Parts: sequence; C-alpha cells; structure tokens
Amino acid sequence: LLCIAHLGLGAMQRRDVRLRREYLYRKSLEAKEQALLTRKRQLKEALDSDKPIPTELRKDAHELKRDLALDDPDEHKSNVLDDEYASAGVTDPRILITTSHDPSSKLTQFLKELRLVFPNCHRMNRGGTSMKELVDVTKGEGFTDLMIVHETRGKPDGLIVSHMPNGPTAYFNLSNTILRHDIEGTVNMPEVFPHLIFENFSTPLGKRVSTVLKHLFPVCRADSTRVVSCVNREDYVSFRHHVYKKQSHNTVDLLELGPRFEMKLYQVKLGTPEQAEAENEWVLRPYMNTAKKRKVL
Repeated sequence: LLCIAHLGLGAMQRRDVRLRREYLYRKSLEAKEQALLTRKRQLKEALDSDKPIPTELRKDAHELKRDLALDDPDEHKSNVLDDEYASAGVTDPRILITTSHDPSSKLTQFLKELRLVFPNCHRMNRGGTSMKELVDVTKGEGFTDLMIVHETRGKPDGLIVSHMPNGPTAYFNLSNTILRHDIEGTVNMPEVFPHLIFENFSTPLGKRVSTVLKHLFPVCRADSTRVVSCVNREDYVSFRHHVYKKQSHNTVDLLELGPRFEMKLYQVKLGTPEQAEAENEWVLRPYMNTAKKRKVL
C-alpha cells in the first residue's frame, strides 16, 4: 500500500510539473505576442494619422504592415489570464483560508470573520503544516484559491491570495484592521452572494489585482442585498462590507457588516507561494514609495 501511495504521489508531482511548464510556456508566448501587437498598434496609429513611422519600426515596417492587413481584430483578445480563470462564472470558487503558525486570538477571530465574508470558504487550522503541504492539500481537495493571513504582535498585517493550480499569487500588507465586534450597529451576516464594487483600478496592474480579488466571489443574484466594495485610493485598497435595505423608491439604508481594512499590494508572483523560483510579475521597489505622482493601480 505504501508503494502504491508513493507511486500515486510521484505521478501527481510529475503532472504538476508538466502543467507548470505548459503554463510558463504559454506565458512566454503571450509576452512575445503582446510585444508584436504593440508594434503593430504603433504602426497603425502612425499610418492612420499620417505621421512619420517611428524610427524603431522602420526596419520591419513593410512586414508589419502586411501582417496588419491580414490580422483578425478579435485575434488577440484571449490570453493566459483567460486560462488562469477559465472556469470563472461557470463554477463557483472554493477557498481554503488559514493563518500563519501559532496565531493569536485576534488573528483567529479575524480569520473566522473572513470565512463569513467569502462564500464557499473553508477554514483550516494551520498547526505545523508547511507551505508546500498546504498548497498540496489545496490542490488535492479541489480548492480554487488559497488565502493566508499573517500578523505582527497580534495585529493582522498580511494577506496572501493564491490562485490554484499555477498562480498568480498576490501579496498584500494590511492596515487599520477593525473586526466586526468593534463596529457599532452591526447586524447578522447574510449568506447570500454579494454584489461587487471595484473602483479606480485603471492601470493594467490594477485590473490584474481586481481580477484576482473579484474571482474569489461567485456570481450573485440580482436581488442580493449584500455588497462588497474595494476602492483604490492612492494604491491603498479599502475593503468594505455592507448590507442595504431599501426604505422607499429613493431611500436606502446602508449598514456595515465588517470587517474593515486597507490593503497595500507589494508583490504579484507567477506561481504558488511555495515556489521560490517563480517569476515575479510585479514587485514594489523602495524608490516607488517616493514617486508620489506614480500610481501603480
């Protein structure tokens, strides 16, 4: 029996390696395709506006112009991001949520409240489980996403959101975390799927982050009275959770459910958390903190 189990585990690991290689290969092809598409778009804009062709395109202008005439306008709309979230909207996401090792009572309470926020979310006591074992459990049990909450001196200050089986993985700093029992006038948490509001995610990275976050929630019904909002203000994402009640045709009461916190993105990785060799899609650098006019989201 041990030999059979060992063979089964080896086959699963080889399958994961093969899928990972296929994903990275598709990602590299997408980068080349996007670079070529950008060159074609620059050439088309120059031709349409009767401007001189940019210097860096003059050498390949004839070939690009020929390819541009043969291109299908809808050809480049699909990319690797569609493969990562191919089942979004078709099947509901299943989330495994846990903490860092030896969590405090406040972090445990925060974890319980997050489990109520996200539908189809299952809480796991971390114990001595390593990161690799945690990811293997997530993949083996058919979860679509893994969320890990961290703390410093009893205050929740970190959140990892990883999409299975190949990523991406987004890393956030948390600040100004307020739990449900610290908010006055909270009501019982409804179990209906929430409406989603994502505001001011205008850059490609911002759209990437909103994609990671919104696919943690299943599609809601039109009559749902629960709302989850993520509002970007100067690269800090404010997470709010409300329920509304319509009093009349022009009056709505809005009640906060909690929890409430701010998120600051500092890394997006093309892989799962245990993969130290995974490529970084984006990393917050020290010099970016001084560039006040540069907004990454």
